[in-house]
Amino acid sequence: MDVIAFWILSAIVVTSAVCVIGARNPVHSVLWLILAFFTAAGLLVLIGAEFLAMLIVVVYVGAVAVLFLFVVMMLDVDFVELKQGTLQYWPFALMIGIAFLAEIILVTSATVTRDPSAFDPSPGAPTNAEAIGAVMYTEYLLLFQMSGIILLIAMIGAIVLTLRGRPDVKRQSIAKQTQRRRSDATELLDVEPGRGI
Repeated sequence: MDVIAFWILSAIVVTSAVCVIGARNPVHSVLWLILAFFTAAGLLVLIGAEFLAMLIVVVYVGAVAVLFLFVVMMLDVDFVELKQGTLQYWPFALMIGIAFLAEIILVTSATVTRDPSAFDPSPGAPTNAEAIGAVMYTEYLLLFQMSGIILLIAMIGAIVLTLRGRPDVKRQSIAKQTQRRRSDATELLDVEPGRGI
């Protein structure tokens, strides 16, 4: 059953990857990319790496691919104009494709010659997630915390760089709101009957 599931999921991954490249509509391309991510997560579940499968679904499908989809749908980009002149890049793309194919053949030949019992996705732990967590929060706790701090600094830096102060936009001033007196905000008017303010 595992072999049948592997071949079905592999065929879906390869087909969706080809459709990502070949789709004329960029929205369709992003949807094919989401399908490729989901089926790649299924392949990772088959080999027992459920943590990596969950990571692909949460990070790539939940954030990256949806971000691509919203950016493509929100921006009014003339894709016909962008695709003009792409034929000059085909030789370079062909060289990259041949390099990728050589890498896949190299990895496949190394996998076939290796002992299949050498791969243990959860060494000494019930699940793969527990094995990764046990190593990450014991031996590599300092590095894990440092990487979190670096990512936090990068996020704050990106917000600061993209935040532009515009004088024509009304902004809330909490200091002015708390210092305001009742006489500054209200005014008592004596309105005569039958006449408006």
